[in-house]
Amino acid sequence: MTTSFSGALEPEHATFRDAPAVGNDGVLVLDAAQRCVSADTVFTHIFDIDPQTLEGRALGDTALPKPLIAVLSAAADAAQNANGAQRAQASIEDGGLTRTFTILALPGGNTVTLIVWPGGSAAAPGEPNAERLAHLRAEAALFMRDNVLSVVSHDLRGPLNAIHSWGYVLERKIDAADPAAQRALAGIRSGVEQQVKLIEQTVDTTRAETKTLALSLAPAAIRPLIEHSAALARASLANARGVTLSVDSPLAEEQAEGDAERLTQAIWLMLVFATEASARGGSVVLASQVEGSTWRTEVRYTVSAPALVDKQLPHALEAFARRQATQPREAGRIAWGLALCKRVAEAHGGSFDHADVIDGAAVSMNLRVPLSGM
Repeated sequence: MTTSFSGALEPEHATFRDAPAVGNDGVLVLDAAQRCVSADTVFTHIFDIDPQTLEGRALGDTALPKPLIAVLSAAADAAQNANGAQRAQASIEDGGLTRTFTILALPGGNTVTLIVWPGGSAAAPGEPNAERLAHLRAEAALFMRDNVLSVVSHDLRGPLNAIHSWGYVLERKIDAADPAAQRALAGIRSGVEQQVKLIEQTVDTTRAETKTLALSLAPAAIRPLIEHSAALARASLANARGVTLSVDSPLAEEQAEGDAERLTQAIWLMLVFATEASARGGSVVLASQVEGSTWRTEVRYTVSAPALVDKQLPHALEAFARRQATQPREAGRIAWGLALCKRVAEAHGGSFDHADVIDGAAVSMNLRVPLSGM
């Protein structure tokens, strides 16, 4: 299959040239002696090998292409020696076609997790996938819009119901023979009914698109998912704002059953929101860990309220959502811009919460979902 191979190894930096596409990344786990502990179906499919030929076998004795073995081995060694993530890129000539892969090596105790996904040098350093980032922003805006409509629908129905009820009270108190009073009452009832109908036909119908969030549940490797989300957040805003976005997690080969794309969107939005609320040169930390049967992802940052509304800074979220985030919240409600995070968490049977956005405060937001799915 392989006629030529080239590879380059370097420490993992804050920015990927190409982020792994969730669902297309293969995972190979090696022990300290570089024996294969496990390989997922995506990895074995990428290189067209039988998974049974890998398990328990030394990496050098597997059916993988020898030059690829050398790069995987070097990446694993470098990750263990540096006690930190290492990235390698490789190109394979296969039947006249060049297949490019990125390899991310993550040390974890006595094992090293190697995450492999298609892509790498095709993109210029730091160049984001504009279409992908635009889609993420559009999804965040869609859920924010529907959250606002939900709030409007709820807050309008309260006073309308009160007016409707008081109308009936007045009807019993006012002389039925007074035509002017009866016309006034009829006008009140008609106005209320028209407003309720308007809410149902316009507001509730408009938000029906996200009222029921369908999920595509499947086992997903947590570490590549959070790394992918972080890479997208850097490309979306953090790099342009000069905000350092780091991942602090002991997770290596753990998996969760969920909708990988929706979870990526939620974590991306948490990171972008934190970046929006951080001063230039600030830092955002993505911490992720397994707590019993729950996967918890926390984003920590220090709030700079002026940064949210500074027109001179680059932004990824809608201006009115950024302004609203600084306003006092009613109990149980979240910032409009984070609506997608809450909906995704709850659709998975989990929860989402965030601290008040107070200037100068060190705050966090948390997304919790069960490991076993809904």
